[in-house]
Amino acid sequence: MTAAPADQPIRNAATIILWRADKGGPQVLMGQRGAGAAFMPSKYVFPGGAVDPGDHLDQIPLAQICVDRLRLHNPDHRATPSSLTAAALRELQEETGLILPPVVQPPGLKFMFRAITPPGRSRRFDARFFLASAEGLSSDPDDFSQAEAELSHLQWLTLPQARALDLPFITEVVLAEVDAMLNGAADQGVPFFDNSELTPQFRRLG
Repeated sequence: MTAAPADQPIRNAATIILWRADKGGPQVLMGQRGAGAAFMPSKYVFPGGAVDPGDHLDQIPLAQICVDRLRLHNPDHRATPSSLTAAALRELQEETGLILPPVVQPPGLKFMFRAITPPGRSRRFDARFFLASAEGLSSDPDDFSQAEAELSHLQWLTLPQARALDLPFITEVVLAEVDAMLNGAADQGVPFFDNSELTPQFRRLG
């Protein structure tokens, strides 16, 4: 196989999809990236970002099935299940001000999607997506006063409302997976859009 261009390194990243039940249907929390952002400007996204060195210091519990799936096709020993989970929770707190304590994770936090940014983009990430219920929050789910400025227009949206926004393609795919999961679809493994090389591959982890 032909290797992907080396000019843009692939960074490990974690994203969290926080959802809650509502009379109009399940809602997810999303925000808008700034117009001047180098990666996905002006797009609506879930809270998330690159794994930081400090995330490797945290030892966070996670359901064993998620641990096993996070380890599949993962040549980077630094991208441990614990560090990826820690990054997701840290990014949630930084970008929304909301706190999801680690104690709620098993089984409240679920690894449910993975995608590597294709070659040729301004930034490239090996992003793991986690799904979590807002019931586990230790903070008010509607209070974004402690959020940093990276995401604006933070809001809870039904899945149809979210699909109507200006979304990255992969976010549209993730929303479809979230919809299926929340409606009781059978577990067929974690979808993995692997663009680590010039020829893209689709896998299912586990």
